[in-house]
Amino acid sequence: MSGVDVTGVAKSYGATRVLTDITQSFESGTFTSLLGPSGSGKTTLLRIVAGFVAPDEGSVRIAGADVTGVPVYARNIGMVFQSYALFPHMSVAANVGFGLGRRGIRGKAARAQVEEALEMVRLPGFGARHPKQLSGGQQQRVALARAIVIRPDVLLLDEPLSALDRRLRQEMQVELLRIQRESGLTTIFVTHDQEEALTLSDKVAILDRGRIVQMGRPAEVYERPRTKFAAEFLGDANFLTGIVRAGRVEIAGAAIATEDRLPPDGATVTLAVRPEKIAIRPADAAGSGALENSLPATVASVIYTGTALTYMLRSGDLSLKVFAQNSDGSPLAEGSAVVLSWAARHSVSVEG
Repeated sequence: MSGVDVTGVAKSYGATRVLTDITQSFESGTFTSLLGPSGSGKTTLLRIVAGFVAPDEGSVRIAGADVTGVPVYARNIGMVFQSYALFPHMSVAANVGFGLGRRGIRGKAARAQVEEALEMVRLPGFGARHPKQLSGGQQQRVALARAIVIRPDVLLLDEPLSALDRRLRQEMQVELLRIQRESGLTTIFVTHDQEEALTLSDKVAILDRGRIVQMGRPAEVYERPRTKFAAEFLGDANFLTGIVRAGRVEIAGAAIATEDRLPPDGATVTLAVRPEKIAIRPADAAGSGALENSLPATVASVIYTGTALTYMLRSGDLSLKVFAQNSDGSPLAEGSAVVLSWAARHSVSVEG
């Protein structure tokens, strides 16, 4: 198996800086998602690894070899595009085997590898069909088979699920993860979909304005974001800003506890609290007292989605959001006085 190492990579288009000093290793056999908004540089980084775009600075190594100046056709990569890019006049088998032919693998050996790849994507017996005879999900599987049949050093995926409807996209997430695990390929996946990144990845890299602002295991990045951008781009968050006093943060008249290391008294700190981490109860209901933090609040509005509820709340000058399960079918009414509570470990100190 082969890893990818990107060192000091930068790219500009005219006066616009797209990537700035990207240094990152993508470990062999892992599935890494590049997550970020439009214009964050994630697709440019993927295309630099592929060889479609040359960096202005820095280097790219695949399987230990420096490929910075190597053209895309000479890199042993498999790539799946958003549009799939299948040849409409060619059969499924011919589409899958196209890369093999370019590598001089033909005849019986090529047919065997094509059949193996179609088996892996669960399309056995589809070799004689043409792309127009396939569903969107089947076309995506053909594109995947074409990418993996050449046994690449790295598999690069540029938002391959974005054209599918929600249900099919969820099914293909499961299939894509299975294929990656069975093949053991080092995989780099570009997406702006948070759910995809959390579902599929061994690691998630969040990009903002051409820089990787945080990279780690999905649970690590979600539960312990380092910046406001990471917290609000991967999921949702309430941001509470206050002054450090005696090891706590004074916010809206309450002393909020956190397990994070705080600066000296008098410093200003911003805490991120995920909406699903906050318990909500009527102000006149008895509390358990088990949670370290509490704030009085008033329900401003309720968003009902069947299985879940989103409460928009006010606490002094603060606006907050809380997610709750619709367990009893009786949402709290607008204008209700409530108490919000959460554990100290869910108050995460973030930068900027």
